[in-house]
Amino acid sequence: MSQSPLVLLGLDVETDVGSFYTTYKGLVEGTPLLLELLTRQEAGATFFVTGAAAKAHPEAIRDIAAAGFEVGGHALYHETVGEPIFEVPGVVPILPEEVAHRLDLTTHIVAEAAGVWPASWRCPRLFGSTTVIKALEKLGYVADATYPLYHFGERLAPYHPSAEDWTQEGDLRIVEIPNFADMAMESQDPYGRDRDQWPLFRTESAEALLERCDSFINYVEERGVRPVLCFYFHPWEFVEQPPSMWIGEGTVTPDPFIIQNCGPYALEQFELLIQGLRARGGEFLTAKQIAERYS
Repeated sequence: MSQSPLVLLGLDVETDVGSFYTTYKGLVEGTPLLLELLTRQEAGATFFVTGAAAKAHPEAIRDIAAAGFEVGGHALYHETVGEPIFEVPGVVPILPEEVAHRLDLTTHIVAEAAGVWPASWRCPRLFGSTTVIKALEKLGYVADATYPLYHFGERLAPYHPSAEDWTQEGDLRIVEIPNFADMAMESQDPYGRDRDQWPLFRTESAEALLERCDSFINYVEERGVRPVLCFYFHPWEFVEQPPSMWIGEGTVTPDPFIIQNCGPYALEQFELLIQGLRARGGEFLTAKQIAERYS
């Protein structure tokens, strides 16, 4: 490796199984496990928190900040604030004119719970937009870790986005941090999702995800780019989840892979992943710290 990879461990804090369930077992039970592991491994991380999660369990958000980890924003609910890449049943994107207000509200709720104004953001499901990035710029955010490389396939390293098109380079102050994907493989999915990183570490293993990391590292180094491995995980992945949940007027049953091996196996593989990244010379940084490197 010509340059050691920079690593961003991003943890998206939301209701269990994203928008599928209404509980917060992952936040309440999974977050303490993650804090202990990350502290023991001396690995920095950023927790991207929804406003609803911060309002429901502010004590858990305070614990994250008190442990020395970055707390960022992740929308008011686990909702589509940007432009959807693919359709999610029952999830309707909010209107563009609603974006700025909801991001502002989220930011204030998360700040009150964490005791610090958030500097970093990630949109749910990596569905971003130019409207979102401009609203974040006005709110003073310095980093956005939304860009899904698996789909857009262009930006290989952090960049300053354009006010005309967030997927292109421009002169905004905020830094966009791409979520890495295996760009060396030929995708068989219309959206490129088979190139993505998630949730390989628990549906297969840490070693399988590390192989995808190595492919990305080789791909970008061949193009003279320093590797930045931006990950996305969720505290609910580290707590066993039921195969379905009755919610109000019906039962929600996610696809099996979404909750496969949630719990102890995921935690074990997550630690092996961190160790494997460190063996590759990985430098663990927060989203804010990476943005500072590219400002």
